[in-house]
Amino acid sequence: MNSKFIAGLALACIAFTACDDSTDSIGSSLAEANDGVSIQTATFDVFSRSIPVDSVLSRNPIGYLGKVKDPETGVYVTGDFMAQFNSLDDYQFPNIDSLITYDANGNMTLGSDGTIKADSCELRLFFEDFYGDSTQTMKLTAYEMSKTMNEDRLYYSNFDPIANGYVRTDGIHQDKVYNLVDYNVAEDVRDTSTYWPYITIKLNSKYTDTSGKTYNNYGAYVLQKYYDDPSNFKNAYSFRNKVVPGFFFKMKSGLGNMASINGSQLNVYFKYKSKVAYTDSVNGTTVTAYKDTIYNGVTVFWGTEEVLQTTTITNDQNVINKLAADESCTYLKTPAGIFTELTLPVDDIMSGHTSETITSAQVVLQRINNSVQSDYAFDVPDNVLMIPEDSLYSFFEHNNLYDNITSYLTSWGYSATGTSTGNSYTFHNISGLITAMYNSKATNTSSNWNKVVIIPVTLTTTSSSTSSSSSSTTSVTKVSNNMGLTSTRLVKGTNTDSPIQISVIYSRFK
Repeated sequence: MNSKFIAGLALACIAFTACDDSTDSIGSSLAEANDGVSIQTATFDVFSRSIPVDSVLSRNPIGYLGKVKDPETGVYVTGDFMAQFNSLDDYQFPNIDSLITYDANGNMTLGSDGTIKADSCELRLFFEDFYGDSTQTMKLTAYEMSKTMNEDRLYYSNFDPIANGYVRTDGIHQDKVYNLVDYNVAEDVRDTSTYWPYITIKLNSKYTDTSGKTYNNYGAYVLQKYYDDPSNFKNAYSFRNKVVPGFFFKMKSGLGNMASINGSQLNVYFKYKSKVAYTDSVNGTTVTAYKDTIYNGVTVFWGTEEVLQTTTITNDQNVINKLAADESCTYLKTPAGIFTELTLPVDDIMSGHTSETITSAQVVLQRINNSVQSDYAFDVPDNVLMIPEDSLYSFFEHNNLYDNITSYLTSWGYSATGTSTGNSYTFHNISGLITAMYNSKATNTSSNWNKVVIIPVTLTTTSSSTSSSSSSTTSVTKVSNNMGLTSTRLVKGTNTDSPIQISVIYSRFK
């Protein structure tokens, strides 16, 4: 590393942070900093190892559904998905007097004197991305939940709703055979940018609720719950706890793809009557009259951020443990998973420098190219998070965002030229973390006080713009464990002559 360049960069940073809003004295400030500040650089070995993780917090906005074979390990990975649905606040169906109902003979009638029926009901699972072969035939079972997975507890990726009694044993168990490419949709429609593919599960068989009442289908049950008590639909909490607790979609057979579910729907179709105004001529005079018209209605309940969506991951933990024990490299592997642990030489960094400021501390984690030749090799994780190992679970449980003080985010930097800045994960300055670890050492009784973990993550972002500017600003609003299929190997750090080093710049006033 060029020490003159590093020193110059550090001096520039110090000079600019010392200035006020005026730029009149920038030149003299740089000169004064050059005369009054002492700069030192040093590098230290960083040890790394793989740590197996049997589960992660399943609070990702994307659900994963499917079963695939990992081409790197030969292990089967299965994703099962739980979806809940949101009701708009104080949602209203048509007035009961306008709803088309049916008499004892099956003839259409109106209002509460007849039996409420729904024309049809279905679940839709939308996906924008998938892994594997979209033409492979897969089969799932949609299970009706017996109770809601509320936010009063945490659900990890190894949580099984069936084994834990969240699925209704005598409720809906609807099988669905599907392909991710829907040949029922014309190819010219599938190829458009506006087409959003989905898996459809019909719920049109007779349905019996927990009280023993039978309906012509699940949609009729939803309608009846509204007309029994509209307050059941006053908000998302009431809807999922009193009407529809959700559905668990579990893979039953098939192998070869996994869909990234980023939208789900419960659709209820019904008929209702409404008066339509029209004009007529009576004795030469134009008058307004009304006639009854029957309409086809549909109510859509979406799975949204306001209600919980979870993924259950089934992996071979024995193989995961075997990979983690590999001394030739470390791994980043999702879903749950292998992370990489770094032991930061905090004591060595601070030894003899406690009166100085750590201006910069940089770590580069070099990636090892995939040796598996397969069209379906797992993707390299795009974004990774560095956090203290003691925060491995609490960071996500508390919905924390990275702060560049004790938690840092970086992205895979790929360069076809293979330069030192390419094909790696670079944490440009973790000086705040080094200082915080050293300062807390006296009170931190954990053996992990100087260890951090590198974790693949998924980012939820939002864009905003101002009226005075045509550009927009993107902000990260949520950091979640990456539940997708990703894998990469990293160069392993050793205790001596390590290929992973932390480059440190110290500064102090003379």
